[in-house]
Amino acid sequence: MSETIAAISTATGPGGIGIVRLSGDQALEIGQKMFQTMDQNPLDLDKNRVLQYGHIVDNKQVIDEVLTASMKGPGTYTREDMVEIYCHGGRIALSKVLDYALRLGARMAEPGEFTKRAFLNGRLDLSQAESVIDLIEAKSNQAYEQGLLQLSGALGQEFREIEDKLMEVTGLIVANIDFPEDDIELLNREKFQELAQDLLARIDHLIQSASRGKMLKDGIKTVIVGKPNVGKSSLLNVLLKEDRAIVTDIPGTTRDSIEEYISLDDVVLHIIDTAGIRQTEDKVERIGVERSVAAMDQADIILALFDQSRPLDQEDQDLMDLLKDRKVLYILNKSDEKGKWDQEFKDFFQDKETFSISVLNKEGIHDLEEALKNIYYDGQVDVQGLAVTNLRQLDALRRTKKSIEAIKDGVEMDVPMDCIEVDVREALNSIGEITGQTVTEDILDRIFHDFCIGK
Repeated sequence: MSETIAAISTATGPGGIGIVRLSGDQALEIGQKMFQTMDQNPLDLDKNRVLQYGHIVDNKQVIDEVLTASMKGPGTYTREDMVEIYCHGGRIALSKVLDYALRLGARMAEPGEFTKRAFLNGRLDLSQAESVIDLIEAKSNQAYEQGLLQLSGALGQEFREIEDKLMEVTGLIVANIDFPEDDIELLNREKFQELAQDLLARIDHLIQSASRGKMLKDGIKTVIVGKPNVGKSSLLNVLLKEDRAIVTDIPGTTRDSIEEYISLDDVVLHIIDTAGIRQTEDKVERIGVERSVAAMDQADIILALFDQSRPLDQEDQDLMDLLKDRKVLYILNKSDEKGKWDQEFKDFFQDKETFSISVLNKEGIHDLEEALKNIYYDGQVDVQGLAVTNLRQLDALRRTKKSIEAIKDGVEMDVPMDCIEVDVREALNSIGEITGQTVTEDILDRIFHDFCIGK
């Protein structure tokens, strides 16, 4: 018997409609106790998945005018009996309806528990369950479409095919251990190496997709750097089209990183405005500079800002040294002012991609935005191909790959089969953490902890 859980499944705050959701063995019974039609009849359970109009009534007191749907398992999201109550969207009405359900025997759902039950009851595999949060948190159409692709089960199918081939490898090895003196060579080494190579190719393809998946999910991590007072915060404000960062003539105004998301058409930038990079005795500003340098190490792309109205100085040179061997767009600000560049400065940028802009007059901003959209995708985000967007899955894939490489090396070096079997089991355990075959309760709790309460 499954406990009946209940939660508000819509976002916090006023709205036209709010939903209270119940799932479990007593969901229909509790729904009948809570609901009355307009002619004071109880919820009609024969009307499966049909909205019924009436009131939520507690001891003859009307709590809210609602629409209610009863849904019998297994044809539901959780594969359990469910009831959904469509209330007015105010916080008070929703809280009163939820409290009534709890008093009638339901308990408050844990974060993601509805989706967790969908996984445990076999409606979703674990990769599909994890894609639900990607759909909810998608910041672009591409990220949303990738989430839908994963929810369809396409990515889970890739993982299951890897798991099936690992099981085939396990069969070869176990047979060789159990029948070592058989006249027929059960472990065909050529067949084994073929399987191992195919597995490694499949896993490598998925691992390589993770960088694209990360950008689809989290946006391109774009860090704005430069010495103080070159226009970094002004550029952030222009790209955001709002005054997010404080802008003054005083060097060192920005002392900590400011993070925002910017959508350029359908390419999302996770953009970070950093403290000006320079030598300073100010303890707080020095911490900000250290964070700026650390942010550069994590960036997908760096927007390096220079003031083309002033001569090159040591702070510019220090920044140039930090930018070596990084993916950088060089932005030359203050094109509206008469330049004072010396030949050394001009020579430095001669073979680099530069954008001459005026943040003040918003000149050159469009060209910069187009370059940012095209820098990774050549103007096209590939949403048709599957991509791993989940760090937990990526870690499990890497561990699976490591175990398969150990298996392959072991066979080539004639390591005893019972030793190789240990690596096979580790590979199966790792891939099973993605498919859900070997996942532990602790891992499940961590996965669903980030979900909202009512999902």
